[in-house]
Amino acid sequence: MSVAVDSSARPGRAQTAREQEAQRKSDARSRRIPLLPALIFTIILTQLPFVVTLVISFMNWNAYYPDERGFAGLSNFVRVFTDEAMRHSVWVTIVLTATVVIVSLVLGMLIALLLDQKFRGRAVVRTMMIAPFLVVPVAAALVWKHALFNPEYGLFNGVITAVWNLFGMSNPPQPDWITLAPLVSIEMALIWQWTPFMMLILLAGLQGRPLDVIEAARIDGATAWQIFRYMTFPHLRQYLELGGLLGSIYVVQTFDAVFVITSGGLGTANLPFTIYQTFYNAQDYGRASAAGVVVVAGTIAIATFALRTVSTLFREEGGR
Repeated sequence: MSVAVDSSARPGRAQTAREQEAQRKSDARSRRIPLLPALIFTIILTQLPFVVTLVISFMNWNAYYPDERGFAGLSNFVRVFTDEAMRHSVWVTIVLTATVVIVSLVLGMLIALLLDQKFRGRAVVRTMMIAPFLVVPVAAALVWKHALFNPEYGLFNGVITAVWNLFGMSNPPQPDWITLAPLVSIEMALIWQWTPFMMLILLAGLQGRPLDVIEAARIDGATAWQIFRYMTFPHLRQYLELGGLLGSIYVVQTFDAVFVITSGGLGTANLPFTIYQTFYNAQDYGRASAAGVVVVAGTIAIATFALRTVSTLFREEGGR
């Protein structure tokens, strides 16, 4: 009797399990179907152009020589890494990215430490400090080129003139800042714009510090420098890594500031600007696409580290 009951109950349980599995799959499909148009649109808008760029990067395609179009293999990539102008643009890109990110991180950390203190008008000051990051990159570059660096009416030379007149001296120097230090001029404009971004990340990290532990260390006689060195800075390490990685992803693609301030002259052409010149001026679509693929590969590598840092940060925050 018991065997008969068991044998008759098993199909029912199996049927119920199958129905539950079918219901789960149906629910999953019903949740995914509304997202399908957005997924297709994203693939068409982002992945399809990259696939086309990847295909063109293996072709010998120059608009000035239409009859020579054909498969080129890896020759475009070889030219990217062996061409002197390309190598110089890669070096400029590395120097520009490293300088902007490191200086922005240091300044952002100092400003975040100041804004973490309690004082009257702190909210207003925080809002004002964020403002440079909200300025359109082209507008920011134009402000630095004309309102600050211009040798005739720029703010920097105006300050020099005012100081000279204050001490009763004549013929103040009026240096052309962009000509004297072209790459530094671009770096200053980018540092001004990216420091608020670093400040926001580090300020968020400061809000998560264990204040009770810091207060206990202060009561035990720890100095402000010791608290920063052994407690605050280690806590901010991952936020510094996150800011550096995210900043690198965006700064390595800088085009606006280079185009507006120096037009790529005076040895300031970075890789994105060189790609622009190769594509639009030299009309060498194959080599420009190969250089673009190299930039994308480098950006993906940086983004991978950034995502790992973010996931680690979230896991640690969730475990507290």
